[in-house]
Amino acid sequence: MLQIPVRVLTETAERVPVQEDTHTLVVNAHGGLLKLKLELLQGQPLLLVNPQTGMEQSCRVVRIEQPSPDYFAVAFEFDQPAPNFWPVTFPPKDWEVPIL
Repeated sequence: MLQIPVRVLTETAERVPVQEDTHTLVVNAHGGLLKLKLELLQGQPLLLVNPQTGMEQSCRVVRIEQPSPDYFAVAFEFDQPAPNFWPVTFPPKDWEVPIL
């Protein structure tokens, strides 16, 4: 689990712009999992802004769960892989733990 602050920008069904400052629960080069109060729809486009770097990345909602009445866990996928969006280093693709 990796909590990175992000700003989520999107629109309501009525096309009203909304935003929420939150943090990630999980990240990877292809997307991640957010904790949000906003109620979103599967497939909904989002723009994520990393407040630490100012970088922006477009993505879409791929799954929504409500583990608590207070928030939604929203899985998202970047429109294009973006390993440099997060301030972390991912292991190389050929990295494996040897089986003994």
